[in-house]
Amino acid sequence: MLPFHRSIKQEFSAVNQLIIDQLQSDVGLVENIGQYIVNSGGKRLRPVVVLLSALANGYSGQQHIKMAAIIEFIHTATLLHDDVVDVSALRRGRETANSHWGNAPSVLVGDFLYSRAFQMLVDIADLPIMGLMADATNIISEGEVQQMANAGNAEVSEEMYLQVIYRKTATLFEAAAQVGACLAGADQASMAAYGRHLGMAFQIVDDVLDYQGDAQTTGKNVGDDLAEGKMTMPLIFARDNGDSAGRRFICDTISNKTAENFAEILALVQASGGIDYSMQCARQEALLAKQALENLPASNFKTQLSDLADFSVSRLN
Repeated sequence: MLPFHRSIKQEFSAVNQLIIDQLQSDVGLVENIGQYIVNSGGKRLRPVVVLLSALANGYSGQQHIKMAAIIEFIHTATLLHDDVVDVSALRRGRETANSHWGNAPSVLVGDFLYSRAFQMLVDIADLPIMGLMADATNIISEGEVQQMANAGNAEVSEEMYLQVIYRKTATLFEAAAQVGACLAGADQASMAAYGRHLGMAFQIVDDVLDYQGDAQTTGKNVGDDLAEGKMTMPLIFARDNGDSAGRRFICDTISNKTAENFAEILALVQASGGIDYSMQCARQEALLAKQALENLPASNFKTQLSDLADFSVSRLN
């Protein structure tokens, strides 16, 4: 258990129990796949952000527990769908649901989790929060479609890359932090900024780990992004800051969607400084996340939010 889990141990435990309770279904396959993916060892950072944001802003009710579970269901639904789209075989060190059960069941259980999340939102009956979550899920879907459309496009710019990762990853972190403030009746703009920058840092580091991590530590196959034809920040930097031969090699590899040349691509990324540049960008995003917390009153919850920003760039998985 990480420090920010321990600081909200009781609330975090309540979220986990609610997730288990809400996974119940008369259809056995729904429960099997739902429990498999939900219990696969993730850190549940997005629910943690909901809890810490609410508590740091002085919230004293119980709806943050339900909102944390809702956020996790939406995140889990996107994972199920992503793994089908990306034809992924490994996530969090385990076989993906689509590899185990097939694509169709994974997509349909993802749909179940989305609909269960919105059933729970209706139960909360807070129209501004419902609107916030509806907008967030729509933006996430746009990001996934945009990423799919960019696959194999070796000319993706850093601006295009940042737009995609904001939509597909940072948006849900942003919503998680903003919901906590909304429940507490506090300043939503600063918390939304915190979540947005935290999510950007998290995804940039995730993309760096695809080039310098290992499957045992990261829980996914290194080189997957290359095999899927994804131009991520380390590779974009290497393409734009290497020699013409290196650029052609990177472009051909991405266009062919292959990881066969991973060792050569990794050497180009390292030689260009692509990893260092990406980590510098991630650290800047984490700093902006911490700066967004400046007006929060001092508390252990505020400290844990700040530490979570640091963790987003120091983690190994």
